[in-house]
Amino acid sequence: MQVSTSYNHETVVLDGESFEGCEFRDCRLVYTGEAVPIFDQCRFDNCEWKFEGAAARTLAHLKLVWSVGGKAQVQAHIKEITGK
Repeated sequence: MQVSTSYNHETVVLDGESFEGCEFRDCRLVYTGEAVPIFDQCRFDNCEWKFEGAAARTLAHLKLVWSVGGKAQVQAHIKEITGK
């Protein structure tokens, strides 16, 4: 677990990592679809979120489902996994 760490102008691979009280400034944040990262009270300023590998393919699939009439199903799935 990374605690109270400041990242500046870095590429940070997120898969399977935990961050508590961290600050990310002008970073590239990369998620490839492995274990979901955990963020607790972190700050993000001007970061670029990159999805690669399995994560990128999953987003492409969700975009396709959305575009062919599955908007409600995609929204329901997001609500299910986020609890919101």
